[in-house]
Amino acid sequence: MSAKQKIKVFCAWVFMAVFFAISVVAAHPKTVAESKKTVMDHARRLVEVPVYPRRVVALAPSITEIVFALERQDLLKGITIFSDFPAEAENLPKIGSYIHPDMEKIISLAPDLCIAVQDGNPKQIVMRISEMGIPVYAVNPRCLESVMASIIDIGGLLDASEKAEAIVADMRRRMDRVAAGIAGIIDPPGVFFQINASPIVSAGHDTFIHELIIRAGGRNLAGDQPSYPRFTVEQVLVLSPDIIIVTTMSGKGGSDVVVDGWRQWARLPADTLGIF
Repeated sequence: MSAKQKIKVFCAWVFMAVFFAISVVAAHPKTVAESKKTVMDHARRLVEVPVYPRRVVALAPSITEIVFALERQDLLKGITIFSDFPAEAENLPKIGSYIHPDMEKIISLAPDLCIAVQDGNPKQIVMRISEMGIPVYAVNPRCLESVMASIIDIGGLLDASEKAEAIVADMRRRMDRVAAGIAGIIDPPGVFFQINASPIVSAGHDTFIHELIIRAGGRNLAGDQPSYPRFTVEQVLVLSPDIIIVTTMSGKGGSDVVVDGWRQWARLPADTLGIF
């Protein structure tokens, strides 16, 4: 398989790997009750939550996407400013960023449940919200298995367990198709996944992104680094990536600028992709 063919195969499968969590399942609401239950979240905290939440605030974009995939968006009363998928989410009230949420805005929305990301929302933010009497359930999606566990657990919180199980079953089927599709790749293309424009940040070996790259048939050029290392332009050029995947928090326009910036380097062999 030629280098260009390898890149084309990788590109096809990486998009499947990134977006396989989207699934549509029929909804059937149940009667709302005021009763509560105690559950353990992914941070191993005991949290008292409503049996049937009515007013949910999603404290990270990934939580917003999961709630929509579960077709429980009717419960969402607030989301973070970068929660722009699906498109319908843009009409929901914003509570600030997942790192710097507006506490007064959260209180004004009167949520009976907030859902957070352990590896994203600062611990002190979760504690402040909890101290105000608002239950906060944290998930920790650091790999594909924990992503699926997050979907199952959020489904359980929102009375959508059947839908969550269907989504996870579909994810596993798609993972099997991806694995079959990359089986012939002997020399995987080198991939640099850029998370931020300035400074340049990538994803190390202990991240969900690293696993996606490997499962999609690529070789993570930041895979020898922990978590989210920073790079200079020169360091990226030395790595000589075959593929650069760009995602920023500034929308399509911001990512386009970054992609165009990489394409100006004649010494860079990469087929640069923009993912938003």
